[in-house]
Amino acid sequence: MIDLYYWPTPNGWKITIMLEELGIPYRVNYVNIMQGEQFAADFLAIAPNNRMPAIIDHTPADGGGPLSLFESGAILQYLGDKYGQLYSADKRTRQDINQWLFWQVGGLGPMAGQAHHFRHYAPETVPYGIERYTKECNRLYGVINQRLADRPFLAGAYSIADIACWPWAILYARQGQDMADFPHLKRWLEAIAARPAAQRGQEVGAKRRQGINDEASRKVLFGQTARILDDSVD
Repeated sequence: MIDLYYWPTPNGWKITIMLEELGIPYRVNYVNIMQGEQFAADFLAIAPNNRMPAIIDHTPADGGGPLSLFESGAILQYLGDKYGQLYSADKRTRQDINQWLFWQVGGLGPMAGQAHHFRHYAPETVPYGIERYTKECNRLYGVINQRLADRPFLAGAYSIADIACWPWAILYARQGQDMADFPHLKRWLEAIAARPAAQRGQEVGAKRRQGINDEASRKVLFGQTARILDDSVD
């Protein structure tokens, strides 16, 4: 059994989709990031970066005690390794998967997140921020579109690289992008959307998903400093 600490966001969807693809049992522990549950002491013991997702594997492959992991990319690698799926055993192919996985966690995710922030959540309109991150998302979509011009998925066969990128890319409209400009990316988005595991993964906790529409949630999500880790959260 795997305990998943989760909220229905792109980074959370990565792990529910992976677990659904693997077909293994897991238990969802919701971490309501709108209410500051990511700062609770028991969660910080698992995820010191106060971000979800995180997992506890109660039956790790090494036969030892329960293993906890945070960071979605690391979790995808771990699950792919343990179960021997969606993470090729071929060393060259695995490096191909890794580079696109790291491209997502270091580029697509952060830049799309900033586009979301300045386009939808910032308390005041910041034209430079909107333009900067909308254009960077456009550049990144151009990179992935070109990559997919001659292959069905990022590393040839469907892998954790695709699982990492897809949940962010499906939100292209919120990032100010038009899929008519990226036909290969559009085809890839639709191919993954047709996978039952992707559909099931995205449905986990869907009714709990909500917009950031009040000042209390904004303060929790966007007003964080090191000090908050020392303060109690109501």
